Amino acid sequence: MCRNITVLRGLEPAATEQEIYAAALQYVRKVGGISGLSSTTKPAVDKAVAAIAAATTTLLAELPDRRVPPPSEPPLRRIAARDAEVQETP
Repeated sequence: MCRNITVLRGLEPAATEQEIYAAALQYVRKVGGISGLSSTTKPAVDKAVAAIAAATTTLLAELPDRRVPPPSEPPLRRIAARDAEVQETP
């Protein structure tokens, strides 16, 4: 399994649509062996990402709550935190 896909279950606040989409895109790119999108691959990738994002949203809604939060934050949250930190620094 792709090590770059972050655990989304148990996040506080809950995973956003953007985080779910990013994880779905990582999965599709890894499984499809796609490093960049072209006009040939984009339609298939978009369709697969939408299906996987929908399935992931359903999965997260139906799984029971986690007892322990995931060990790391998704990349989008780490980037946002880093950007906020940079803006605060004089």
